[in-house]
Amino acid sequence: MSCLYVNESGAIISVDGGYFCVTQKNGLVRKIPKELLESITIFGNSTITTPCMQECLRRGVIVNYFSGKGSYYGRLSSTRHENGDRLRHQIFACEDAVFCLAMSQKIVAAKIRNQSVLLRRYQRRQTVSVDQEIEKMKQLEHQLPDAQAVEEVMGLEGMAARLYFSALSQLVDPDFAFRGRSRQPPTDAFNSMLSLGYTLLLYELYAEIENRGFSPYVGFMHRTHRGHPCLASDLMEEWRAVVVDAAVMSLVQGNEIQIARFEKDEETGGVLLDPEGMKIFIRKLEKKFEGTVRYLGDSACSLRRCFYLQTVDLVKAIEARDPQLYQPVIIR
Repeated sequence: MSCLYVNESGAIISVDGGYFCVTQKNGLVRKIPKELLESITIFGNSTITTPCMQECLRRGVIVNYFSGKGSYYGRLSSTRHENGDRLRHQIFACEDAVFCLAMSQKIVAAKIRNQSVLLRRYQRRQTVSVDQEIEKMKQLEHQLPDAQAVEEVMGLEGMAARLYFSALSQLVDPDFAFRGRSRQPPTDAFNSMLSLGYTLLLYELYAEIENRGFSPYVGFMHRTHRGHPCLASDLMEEWRAVVVDAAVMSLVQGNEIQIARFEKDEETGGVLLDPEGMKIFIRKLEKKFEGTVRYLGDSACSLRRCFYLQTVDLVKAIEARDPQLYQPVIIR
């Protein structure tokens, strides 16, 4: 299946026979067969025709809307996935303190383990040592089984995250140096890519959760507040380092993107990708999503397939109220 990204301002997305078409201002036309398209992601001011919207709804093709700077606006999606019985199971499970604690412990343990693996991978290529930070993260992971509440788990996760980003900052190219995680707005180029990547990953998982008949807004770990898809945030934790951080490190350390591809936003003071940098980043992340991995047993599949399979297991765990039915992804 294909995911269409449109970040050329003024483009028109339409349907023509058996194809979805993108017509750019210069007259260039891209065509994708209807049977192959899974989603459309629009950055900035492009137009989608009403017949195209209707075709997307009929086929279950999701349309995501972002600003040209990468801020999420909303989405167009069909309601055919709605499932009242499944939603009821979800709400009851996410009010079960024992279930929520067990799920949170499993996912945060996997997140810390994956972060440690990524640090070791990049440490091997350099003279800098971050062994001290990795050891402290390991100690925090070992404290997770003793946590008595989700809030304690999140506290341990926060401490591990600070250690992780401190270590990661020592391993990046000097042009992309950063001092820990910054967001809303990101204050440097590295954080700019992390923020955009996490947003795109979040809404990949959002779609999978919604397609299983769950609400992305009812979670077991992140606090519920208006407009925040907390279940998608919960599920994303195990994937952050595996997908986004790895892609950003590959771009930077492989000299696939240059610091000149970033610019300061005068309105917010944040550092953002320029249009060409956005294209480079999206191509990299899309290649990551479609790349073949063996994270789930011996069978090779794309990351997007992994997202699907993980949400299937999440459904089983929530409906049975059994955390053992869900195993987070842990890389080696």
